[in-house]
Amino acid sequence: MNNPKKIKVAHITSAHPHTDIRIFHKQCVSLSKEGYDVYLVSTTCETQLLNGVHIIGVERKGKGRFSRMISTTAEVYRKAIELDADVYHFHDPELLPYGLKLARKGKKVIYDAHEDLPKQIMDKHWIPAIFRGLISRFFRFFEGYVAKRIAGVISVNEPICDRFKKYNVNVEQIANYPLMNEVLRLERDVAKIPGQVCYVGGLFPTRGIKEIVQALETVDARLVLAGNFVPASFEAEVRKLKGWEKVDFLGYIDREEIMQILSTSEVGLVTLHPTISYLEALPIKMFEYMSVGTPVLASDFPLWRGIIEDAKCGVCVDPLDPSAIAKGIEFVLSDKARSSAMGENGKKAFLEKYNWSIEEEKLVRFYTKILNE
Repeated sequence: MNNPKKIKVAHITSAHPHTDIRIFHKQCVSLSKEGYDVYLVSTTCETQLLNGVHIIGVERKGKGRFSRMISTTAEVYRKAIELDADVYHFHDPELLPYGLKLARKGKKVIYDAHEDLPKQIMDKHWIPAIFRGLISRFFRFFEGYVAKRIAGVISVNEPICDRFKKYNVNVEQIANYPLMNEVLRLERDVAKIPGQVCYVGGLFPTRGIKEIVQALETVDARLVLAGNFVPASFEAEVRKLKGWEKVDFLGYIDREEIMQILSTSEVGLVTLHPTISYLEALPIKMFEYMSVGTPVLASDFPLWRGIIEDAKCGVCVDPLDPSAIAKGIEFVLSDKARSSAMGENGKKAFLEKYNWSIEEEKLVRFYTKILNE
């Protein structure tokens, strides 16, 4: 169904790259395909037309997190308001004040809450622990205050959506499930590399990287690890572990390389720590493993366990226990028929339930509802 009015939509972000998977490849491209005139205001990129989306580049002001939150957000807002769009869809909590300003100008405004900000703040190591509770409570109040005054809210999981439903009747869960076309581009019947397990993503302590490397000490497997370590001192700490001898570290890699690694691995790891924000998250990595037929080894959180047990696509373990991770890896690797069945089950669940095509339809319906009010 194409939109005949060529309604102008502006997605705005001050914290994400213009190539962000959720913002650009999923939402912006989907809306452009549906017939909307889509713009994306982002930083550190050139103004260009990409996949039918008008990218508006904004220079990042100053250096560091706080400069971005103050100076860069103002510049992003200035560029966005010049577009005079019909709908403004913003993706960063630091843009909440500007979302409110746009709404007061009579614009249709959507807040995309990628994460549970109040809970996430409690996990932020760069915020002094003594202030986290106060800051978390303030942002819980301010998110609700803004949500009451804008057209609608989108988020990635049910608990976050339920929180925003207290303030706004137009709330929709748009999960961050994998793109179908990324999977279809892969070669058919990609061979698994014996003993290869993988993790690709942010490499910091709460992602369980240290425990994974420790688990390798007692397992006949090699870990393909890709991403950027934060902080640098954490990389030095992990490299000293005995299990590092079994790690193939690739650093930052592009999407094509990522999908190749995921599809050739026998086990995909997503053993994140039980932090406040992770317990209710729906990690994209879990569903990407499923999409390419790779068995999942995940943290034993109630939400994740329910998904994995329902799909019969993997194993859940204590993410803080390297020996439990090691046993989980051994369990999957020890029986090829069983692991193959897990992979096929995961892929079936992805095709039927956990893919972007389904979420795309929800996104389009949500826009239609917002515009008709």
